[in-house]
Amino acid sequence: MADNARAKKLADLIREVVAEKLQRGVKDPRLGTHVTITDTRVTGDLREATVFYTVYGDDEDRASAAAGLESAKGVLRSAVGRAAGTKFTPTLTFVADALPENARTIEDLLDKARASDAQVREVSSGAKYAGEADPYKKPGDEDDEDAAAE
Repeated sequence: MADNARAKKLADLIREVVAEKLQRGVKDPRLGTHVTITDTRVTGDLREATVFYTVYGDDEDRASAAAGLESAKGVLRSAVGRAAGTKFTPTLTFVADALPENARTIEDLLDKARASDAQVREVSSGAKYAGEADPYKKPGDEDDEDAAAE
């Protein structure tokens, strides 16, 4: 079992090698400049690596990039093996990163919250307090109440 520092170092190396190879070494037109490697994770035994990627474009571009990555998996693994110099080269699994979709969902929720806040602000602009403006008693107010009661 490898330590976490070694797994992290190998994950960083895999991310760099795969990104470099996709940019300069793989001639597949499905990959091109549309694919961005966002993160890489390696298991504790250094046998499997998960490579997260995003694709700039629509669903058709995402599907073709996924197919291109699957077909280039052997070339990319060979490049990682040459760069890593380890006894065993980890198998690569490519997973589409859900980060852009999550960010879009969060932005939509924030827009709804802003609209709701604006609506509440608009409704409350002409409202008056149900009681006094300052409902808290102050130290000098007790003397005034005792004098008014007599």
